[in-house]
Amino acid sequence: MSVLSIQKPDAALPLVFDSPHSGRTYPDDFNFACDFKTLQAAEDNYVDELFENAPSFGAAMLQAHFPRSYIDVNRRSDDIDLELINEKWGGPFPASPSSRSHAGIGLIRRLVKPGTPVYGRYLTSEEIVARIEKYYRPYHNALEKLLKDAHYDFGQVWHINCHSMPESSAYPKRGMGLIGNKPKPVDFVLGDQDATSCTPAFTREIAKFIKGLGYSVSINDPFKGVELIGQYSDPAAGYHSLQIEINKALYVDEETGEKKDTFDHLKTDIEKLTAFIAGYVESNLTSLAAD
Repeated sequence: MSVLSIQKPDAALPLVFDSPHSGRTYPDDFNFACDFKTLQAAEDNYVDELFENAPSFGAAMLQAHFPRSYIDVNRRSDDIDLELINEKWGGPFPASPSSRSHAGIGLIRRLVKPGTPVYGRYLTSEEIVARIEKYYRPYHNALEKLLKDAHYDFGQVWHINCHSMPESSAYPKRGMGLIGNKPKPVDFVLGDQDATSCTPAFTREIAKFIKGLGYSVSINDPFKGVELIGQYSDPAAGYHSLQIEINKALYVDEETGEKKDTFDHLKTDIEKLTAFIAGYVESNLTSLAAD
């Protein structure tokens, strides 16, 4: 199977979009034991389609073809859940499980949802290492190269890490208001790891534009961004990374996984957002050239 795909524009800006969790090609050696539809619910449904026109606005687009439940490229490579293996970890580097692994959602998922294991078996160290080498590293290498090449050519690069979130997870801790007497879910969450993965002005301008389209937006609440923006960002050196989470309820039936009638409208708005981001990048390059 093809691990990933890259689309590049004819007239490139230093702008890279990536969709790491929308893969729908399940490897033959997955051998999961849980219900397939439950496993599919872990995907970022159709996020690759929502952003597929990014190259027409001057951005490169990277997409993973494998599902996040097989291996999650938005985790550290050593975030290995030792409860998945019935042996001493035998990989070429030490395992360092984080709180995400302890919760069953580390590099290799143990739980598809609370109370529901992905596997009915133990995995081997060799299996995990093979997934890292065949899927995880090629994706990271591809993203790093896209960012470094753009930075080399322009001295700056902007990276948009694209995701979706279940409506049940789209409730900011600080609250966004009420519907009746119930807390209100948010439509978009922007994550910049508390203003450390990109300039705060970039985050604010995108939030303002999304609100202008009629959507609600939260910043770093409840999601701040994880490995893919943390590892490759350095605003002081001109590497700006921002995570965008979209509430699935805006465009997909979370029970069936099918697109809603609102999908095309949201996709049009995503294209408007992409055009805005491209304009922001271009104007900032012009400002730098004028210094």
